[in-house]
Formats: sequence, C-alpha cells, structure tokens
Amino acid sequence: MKKSLFIVFALVLVLAGCGQKGTGSTNTPAANDTTGGAGNTQIEKKEEPAAEPITLKVGASPVPHAEILESVIPVLKEQGINLEISEFTDYVLPNVQLYEKQLDVNFFQHVPYLDQFNKDKNYDLVQVAGVHVEPFGVYSSKLKSIDELQDGAKIAIPNDPSNGGRALLLLAQHGLITLDESKGVEVTVADIKDNPRSFEIVELEAATLPRVLDEVAIATINTNYALEAGLNPTEDALFIEDKDSPYVNIVAARPDNKDSEAIQKLVAALQTPEVEKFINEKYKGAVVPAFK
Repeated sequence: MKKSLFIVFALVLVLAGCGQKGTGSTNTPAANDTTGGAGNTQIEKKEEPAAEPITLKVGASPVPHAEILESVIPVLKEQGINLEISEFTDYVLPNVQLYEKQLDVNFFQHVPYLDQFNKDKNYDLVQVAGVHVEPFGVYSSKLKSIDELQDGAKIAIPNDPSNGGRALLLLAQHGLITLDESKGVEVTVADIKDNPRSFEIVELEAATLPRVLDEVAIATINTNYALEAGLNPTEDALFIEDKDSPYVNIVAARPDNKDSEAIQKLVAALQTPEVEKFINEKYKGAVVPAFK
C-alpha cells in the first residue's frame, strides 16, 4: 500500500514539473510585451514615389488655339501633364510634325482641311474631338458695305483646297457667284458655274490675306488670321459665316496615340464650362464653342 502511494506521489511531482516548464515557455519578452509588437520593432510604411509628369507636345496656331491651350495649363499640371505648346503660322508643318512624331497632338484645323491633307499626303491623322468654330469672314479696307463692291473687282481667297472651297461657298451664299453644288465642300475655282459680275478670284496663302487688303477689293480670311491682324470678325467683317458652320476646329492626333490618357485629359480640359466662358468672354463671338 505504501509502495503504491509512493508511486502516485512521484507521478504527481513529475506532472507538476512538466506544467511549470510549459508555463515558463510562454513567459517570453514577446508574450509579456504590452505594445502588441514583436519585441519593440515598428514597421514603417514606405510612401510610393510620385509619378513623373508627362510632357504633351502640342502644335497650334497662335490665335486663338494657343491662347485657349494656355488657359488649361494649370488644370493639366495638377493632373501631372506639362503642356508644351509650339506655335505655327502655317497650316502644313503642324500636321507634318504630328505625323513624324515630333508632336503628340495638334490643334489648329477643321475636319475638311484634315481630310484633304490626309488625302494629299497619304497620311492617316485622325480627329480626336471638336472644340470651337471660327466663323469665316469677308473683309475689306476699302469698302464699308458689300453693296459697294464693283463689277470686275478682285477677290482674294485662301489657296488651300478646304479653305478655298469654304470661301467660295460663303461667296455663293451671298449671291456673288454660283457653284456646282454637287462638289460640296470640295468645290474649287474650276467649279464656278456663273460669275455674272466678272469678279477676279485670286488664290493666296491664307496667312497672307490680311496683308493684301489694300491690294484687293475684298478678302475671305480665316478668323485666326483676322484676329492676329487686329481685325474683329463680329465688327469688321462685311459678312461672316453663321454659328451653324460645319468647320469645327479639332484636336488631331495619330491612330497610335489618339486614345492615350494624356490626350484624353487634354480634351476633357478643353471641353469644360470654364473654357466655354473663356472663349465667349475673350473673343466675343469671333470664336464660338462647339462642344456643348
């Protein structure tokens, strides 16, 4: 009996010792650490580096295109886009440089001009979005009214096909000539069906037209060139296109980059109430927003 009790007592001591060891194994600094960390180690979150700004190279006519673009520079800068504007006074280089990837996008032309340019050069530049209309006008430094226009008078129009056709359509709309209507916007001087007053139609580079007003009776001038020359289309033009003109000025790009995030952000910035207000207040009807 005593021997049995001794064995039981020994087993109790052994079990008690095992329990103490188990308790001690949890008595570590980590277990006693009331800070909740593994020891005193703190894990710091690393901040993600800021994305590098994207430079978007845009070709534009000085007025009004570059001015409109300049108005959205702060908005785009907040979105990580630096707008780099190159100004052009002709209608050829902005498309050539866009096609050759010296520019990312351009903003100076309307759709008929772009279509004709692509056709002539075998380019594939594309329209991204419309922004505004620049109503085409007829100007004179000699006449106060179109009623003063004499038979046989010299009339200057742009020599590029799309703007030349646009000028002829405007002259026909006001009864000065009659055109072959089947040609549409692709009409040329050769498509004049009737010129009863024997006007002399002179084709010149669009940019030069404001400078030849003293040499001709009237000249049909693109609004951007009229504005650059200090002419106010709504006050100085003898007559002008109405607001329903199909010649919307567009942002153009290449097929490979037209859907890029930077270009889409540029379009979004140009088609805002703020830009609409800027255009209306600055140009007072000489330039009309076309993205409503």
